[in-house]
Amino acid sequence: MKTPSRTLPWAAAALLGASALAAQAQPAPPAPGVNLYGLVDAGVEVVGNVSGRGSLTRMPSNTGTLPSRVGLRGSEDLGGGLRGVFTLEMGFAPDTGSSGQGGRLFGRQSYVGLAGPWGSVTAGRQYSMIFWSVLDADVMGPAVYAMGSLDPYIPNARADNSLAYRGTFGGWNVGAQYSTGRDTVNAGPSPVGTNCPGESGADSKACRQWSALAKYDTAGWGVALAYDRQNGRTTTGPTDLVFGNLNTSDKTDSRLGLNGYVKLGSAKVGGGVLRRDNDGDAVKPRSDLWYLGASYPLTPALTLDGQWLTLRYKNADDYDATLLAARLVYSLSRRTAVYGQVGHIRNDRLSAVSVSGGAAGSNPAAGASQNGVNVGIRHAF
Repeated sequence: MKTPSRTLPWAAAALLGASALAAQAQPAPPAPGVNLYGLVDAGVEVVGNVSGRGSLTRMPSNTGTLPSRVGLRGSEDLGGGLRGVFTLEMGFAPDTGSSGQGGRLFGRQSYVGLAGPWGSVTAGRQYSMIFWSVLDADVMGPAVYAMGSLDPYIPNARADNSLAYRGTFGGWNVGAQYSTGRDTVNAGPSPVGTNCPGESGADSKACRQWSALAKYDTAGWGVALAYDRQNGRTTTGPTDLVFGNLNTSDKTDSRLGLNGYVKLGSAKVGGGVLRRDNDGDAVKPRSDLWYLGASYPLTPALTLDGQWLTLRYKNADDYDATLLAARLVYSLSRRTAVYGQVGHIRNDRLSAVSVSGGAAGSNPAAGASQNGVNVGIRHAF
């Protein structure tokens, strides 16, 4: 028979081991200040006159009134007004459940940084400043019939491998962002993939991108000025493609945006212009995208939005296009809403832009007009 003096050490060791295993099995306590959030927006649309043949009925995958997403956002108080911050946000197609942004895990945003009274400095995959500049003036936002139909980059203006600064000082909001390699996922040709990873020791300019923002807001109005510039990269042969045809690092695609908005009681009117200089387009490199819209709450639960947009090319008038869009949104609660929206696009002789930014494959024949109708529901959490 074992004596207590011999069994006690073994018993103590067993208890300690069991305690350690139990501690490992327990989930870690939640991190302070971490929030799960998201939005699901799904519906059905009918697009007419597709390829000059007939209509198309589908569930849009890119967007309805807003793109679907799930995210984690958090911060930690580090003392002295300093905070550690992060955001991880994934986009997905609600019609199929597939990942957006070229299949990235966190394709919408993925960054970490520090923030304080002086602003924030963050690193990762982030929005360009041209995206932030239009949020108040563009009343339709990233909807299925909106600015993204005429310039898909604007609602998808993000860059991999980027450093960013944003700060708010009184009514001023300023920012700057720089990417060493703007797109590492070959998912093009599309707004989310251009096959331009950059970070090349052989070419310091390859796939670089930068943007800047100056925005001023008051209680009744605001104005914004922003600039975004992307460099291409030098290709190595016919099978090495940079979508958008920025096939040397000296070629650039730049946008200069000026916009503003004014609040008239409960209504808001916003508009602006985006000037683009695109070295990747030999036929129509220079263009202006003008837009003007208004939003008015008909009742506390029902809001009417409308917008006019026109894309005008310099010395290439046959490629111009003009889009009209209208939307009704009925809020069932603070988080759930149903909506209906319509769009009409008129293409000039050589233009074949689709009225819908909801998914690829709905372009009309060159010179043809096109209508779209979309109804759906969204829920935020």
